[in-house]
Amino acid sequence: MKRLSELSPALYRAAVEKNIVQRKLSDALSGARFAKEKQSEPLPVLIYRHNSLIRRTLGQVDMRLQNNKAVSLGLAAPCVDGILIRPGETFSFWRLVGRCTAKRGFLPGMVLHNGTPGESVGGGMCQFSNLIHWMILHSDLTIVERHHHDDYDLFPDFGRQVPFGVGTSILYNYLDYRFRNDTADTYQLLVHSDGDYLRGELRCTSLPDHVWHVLCEDEYFSKEGDTWYRSNRVIRRKVDRATGKELSRQLLQQPHARVCYAEEYIDPKKIRTEG
Repeated sequence: MKRLSELSPALYRAAVEKNIVQRKLSDALSGARFAKEKQSEPLPVLIYRHNSLIRRTLGQVDMRLQNNKAVSLGLAAPCVDGILIRPGETFSFWRLVGRCTAKRGFLPGMVLHNGTPGESVGGGMCQFSNLIHWMILHSDLTIVERHHHDDYDLFPDFGRQVPFGVGTSILYNYLDYRFRNDTADTYQLLVHSDGDYLRGELRCTSLPDHVWHVLCEDEYFSKEGDTWYRSNRVIRRKVDRATGKELSRQLLQQPHARVCYAEEYIDPKKIRTEG
């Protein structure tokens, strides 16, 4: 049975606004200390750096939406750039970026709703939270809120550097991306867009005695009936910086995702057949 919010656009918008108000109220009552102070000068220690290609060119990609996404990411990046996350503070993507409206200059971009691609003003912000999440996975920071759409493999690989399954899904403001600093050090995010790449750095006041590695294992495509699926295991390893000894190993994700692009873009070397 369909929910009331699925019966008409007006009911859906009303449900969204109700969720937005509820999130604001819950934040006000939570007692959490949210990061809000910025600093243009970089902190001394680089923990991790990553660059994310903005425009994808493989598969059935609407380049108009890709170009719009580049504009929107360029508007959102300064909202986060330089943010300091002090001990005990929580980073909230939406509290910094705010609502992505046409009045602020944001353009329509791709969004996913129940596995179906669509478009909405500010669509494409998931790429921003993906970039942040990937850097945070390489740190001692504690992820406290992350949503994902690992049930769907939306785009064919194009110079993939990040394992499939570590993406994020966000929607203002009640589907947020948040992490908390439970360490004794201050962290900083530096992000900017040059039009082609969204570029990020995670920095800190001191160098940890260990490093984090995130890797993909047992990745393959398989066909179930007429539908292709992508599967893999995402592993996070903690390694002693001085000795290289593995200190811990954690299974982060084990996605089994429906492929949403043409079969011709599936890597034949990764196809697994029964028997």
